[in-house]
Parts: sequence; structure tokens; C-alpha cells
Amino acid sequence: MYAIIETGGKQYRVQEGDLLDVELLEGVEKEVRFDHVLFLKSGDAIKVGAPHLPRCTVHAEFVSEVKGPKVVAYKYKRRETCRKKVGHRQRYARVKIMRIEDYGT
Repeated sequence: MYAIIETGGKQYRVQEGDLLDVELLEGVEKEVRFDHVLFLKSGDAIKVGAPHLPRCTVHAEFVSEVKGPKVVAYKYKRRETCRKKVGHRQRYARVKIMRIEDYGT
């Protein structure tokens, strides 16, 4: 069984036991619930949402907060002494998918 969920403006394919890095979630303590399920496959049964499946949820457990790779932006103007180097590391929330629930439609 797997599902495609939407969070933080991105879509992820998840199944039970997966570790997933998603956009940083606000106010999360232990358990996370994703309600925006776009697609669900269980055995041979396939359900496609329009745009979301109303009675499907994906339950996950918050593991930790991690940082992504460093991205370096370097700006300069030729023949001038105008140079600027800026680095950035995006913060993510690492979650573990515990179960996928489908209550039927």
C-alpha cells in the first residue's frame, strides 16, 4: 500500500516505514497527520482524488529537525569591486510514516 500526499506545496510518494524530509512544520510535538492524500493504491484497488481523497489520512511521527545541503549564491559585477557571497541551508522536518488509513468513500 502506498499513497501520494501533498504538504508544503510539494508531492511525496509514501508507504509505511518511510523516512521523509518535508518542509518545516509549525507547532508539531510528536504525531503528524497529513490529510491531503491525492492518490492511494492498496493491492489492486486504486483511488484517485479530485483533488483530494476526503476520507484518507496518513499518520506520521516527528523524528527530528534537519538541515539540507548548503546552497551558495555568488553575485559580482565585472570590472568593479562589487562581490557578494551568500550561503543558505534550508531546514526540514524529518518524519517517519507510521500508517495509512482509508475509511472508504
